[in-house]
Amino acid sequence: MTTQFNYRARLLALNGDFHFHRGLEYAVELLGYDRNELEALPRASTLRFAGVGNPLAMGPLAAGEIVLDHACGAGMDLLLAARRVGSTGRVIGVDMTQAMREQATQAAELAGVSDRARILPGLLEEIPLEDASVDVVISNGVLNLSPDKRQALREIFRVLRPGGRLLLADVVVRRELTLPVRQSPELWAACIGGALPEPELLELASAAGLRDGRVEARFQSFSGSSAEAKVSVDLDIGAVNFSARKPQV
Repeated sequence: MTTQFNYRARLLALNGDFHFHRGLEYAVELLGYDRNELEALPRASTLRFAGVGNPLAMGPLAAGEIVLDHACGAGMDLLLAARRVGSTGRVIGVDMTQAMREQATQAAELAGVSDRARILPGLLEEIPLEDASVDVVISNGVLNLSPDKRQALREIFRVLRPGGRLLLADVVVRRELTLPVRQSPELWAACIGGALPEPELLELASAAGLRDGRVEARFQSFSGSSAEAKVSVDLDIGAVNFSARKPQV
């Protein structure tokens, strides 16, 4: 939990040293977000963006759908989702940190989507929603922060409706991390210390009950960052867009 608090505390500060990239230019240049869409959002939300992929690039959201943003942070992806599901849809942001929830709530108000957005306290491993209550779960750069990724994925499976989709972006490594990297609070907070090897992400998703898991895109999210310089280049740190679904029956 300390690692997640450190991560969120860093995002709250608009100035200072960071081990990872963030902000609008990063989202556009490295992750493929649409510049015009992001420039139409509240600046504080895009400045604090520190995702590692682009979950909303994996497929359209339909009008009227219910979307959960799994650890929503300052809410950039949540705002984009709210605009896509329209006035008949709903987005739910869950985050463990009060300060980030306040940021996301304010951003939703400024973006004019507070009528369809709800921000709740909660953990990755204990989502405060009913079973089979959402159509889509989006998640961007936070599964690696969970100390119990199996439980986090089981919770995602639980809250998805039959046929529901997981659109997840997360950090992956080509080979297992060394023990010093795994034990570094600094590198956990930088979203590297808890990263899974790519095959293990697919295995854990399948074990949770999700089907048709596949990597949709890969990103060099840490290219040129100080976090990349702190670990061996042989680890090949990057990120993926990963999609899966909950079976209909």
